[in-house]
Amino acid sequence: MLKKIIIALVLIVAVVCVLFYSKKSQFTAMGAAQMAMVMPPETVTATAAIQQDWETNITATGSVVAVQGVTVSAEMAGKVSKISFEAGSAVKAGDLLVQLDTATEEAQLAAAEAGAKWAQLNLDRAKDLREKSTNSQSDVDSATVQAKQADAQVEGIRAAIAKKTIRAPFAGKLGLRLVNLGQILKEGDPIASLQTLDPIYVNFSLPQQRLAELTVGGVVRVTSDAVPGETLEGKVTAVNPDVDAVTRNVRVQATLTNASEKLRPGMFATVTVVLPNKESVRAIPASSVLYAPYGDSVFVVDEKQDAKSGKTEKVLRQQFVRLGTTRGDFVSVVSGLKEGEVIVTSGVFKLRPGEAVVIDNTLAPNAQLAPKPSDT
Repeated sequence: MLKKIIIALVLIVAVVCVLFYSKKSQFTAMGAAQMAMVMPPETVTATAAIQQDWETNITATGSVVAVQGVTVSAEMAGKVSKISFEAGSAVKAGDLLVQLDTATEEAQLAAAEAGAKWAQLNLDRAKDLREKSTNSQSDVDSATVQAKQADAQVEGIRAAIAKKTIRAPFAGKLGLRLVNLGQILKEGDPIASLQTLDPIYVNFSLPQQRLAELTVGGVVRVTSDAVPGETLEGKVTAVNPDVDAVTRNVRVQATLTNASEKLRPGMFATVTVVLPNKESVRAIPASSVLYAPYGDSVFVVDEKQDAKSGKTEKVLRQQFVRLGTTRGDFVSVVSGLKEGEVIVTSGVFKLRPGEAVVIDNTLAPNAQLAPKPSDT
């Protein structure tokens, strides 16, 4: 019995040893195959770091203001007898807007004109008599004063009628109508808003340290969510002579054409003031930067000769950089990268240093300084 047990144990140990050495040889062969295997090069897009001249500018938030804007109101109290405009219509300077009832003034005017004619006749008669020496000079003076008083009374009534005839003070576009026929207006009651929309002002503020860089006539570019995808260009037309003592900002005014009338007074807009001097920067596409908490880096493509085959291949080198300002799809590199060095422009998150690559720019991203996406 003991002999049988010993034989069984020997057989088990033999089987285990055979299995062990079999698996060991398999794993050794797999390791050797893995060591001998060469990973295929990664296909990437790449471009060279180039030197660009970027225009320098200042960005601020501004408010759109009409060149001329007013709420037309009644100068005198009266009843609305005629309305001669439609809400939202364009008018010229002097166009009739609202006529208040002037029946009383017209009656008074007729009486005053008659009195003025009578006073003029008396003056003419007094002058004739004076030439014949049949009256005194005081009679002529008295008649002259009475004639002037009568004329002044006529002009006063005409002025009252003119004040009740409300006209557009300048050309522009009217807003909503705020009065109705038969309505009794008090002095100062609003009738409609009148605004000149083309050209139009944009007022904005800049810090006092940028004051020396401003020039009247300088170019400004204005964008607004009211006109998405469009950039309106104008010029700096005025700079406030004083600086706000609280904010230390200076008020600036730009004028731009607004033929489409899409910009309206009261809107906010983003203003970019283009400065005359340009900045030379080393620019790379922003998609080529691998952002990380410990530092930003790019992958530089270096030419390296393989020691075994003697062939020249492209190998990646991770280079840490210090970034500057951004402009569109580009970012400037302050240090860490030389001009002309070739860098990977897409898919940098999946790369590793020392990896072999092949450059194929067929599907390379088209980086632009002023991108205009079609699906914004």
